Amino acid sequence: MKKLLLTLLFIPFLYACGQGDAATQSTEAQPIHDHDRCHLCGMMITKYPGPKGQLGLKGETIVPKFCSTRDMFNFALQPENKRQITHLKVHDMSVTDWEHPSDNSFIDATDAWYVYGTSKKAVMGPAVASFSTEAAATQFANDFGGAVLTYDQITIELLAGE
Repeated sequence: MKKLLLTLLFIPFLYACGQGDAATQSTEAQPIHDHDRCHLCGMMITKYPGPKGQLGLKGETIVPKFCSTRDMFNFALQPENKRQITHLKVHDMSVTDWEHPSDNSFIDATDAWYVYGTSKKAVMGPAVASFSTEAAATQFANDFGGAVLTYDQITIELLAGE
């Protein structure tokens, strides 16, 4: 009985210790350096135009960075990756240059608005342009075409063209 009682007393401590790593992991966007390569395809990230993405993974200190929001979503939406993600960041294209997005313009990807199917060129395939507001996304879609979508509307099927 004493062993059971002691075991039950230690469970909250074990849980608290396990939570410490997650609590100390930064959710701030990391700078993208000139020689950083895309976590998905290996391309040089800063060599190409359009919005970029990055994310955090549980228990990892490395920050996977992507040459496009499209590649970030292709990685993040995979079931084996999805459950490991702690946060996602994308560029707010309403406040940064399309050709050379600034590290200072990252926003939370889950709160962003997206334009898919635009005529604006990005790295590979149709761009998934990211914006902090629906109004900015709508204006971009009016100027360059595409559909305005929320984070939850970006799916593997959409990106695959199905």
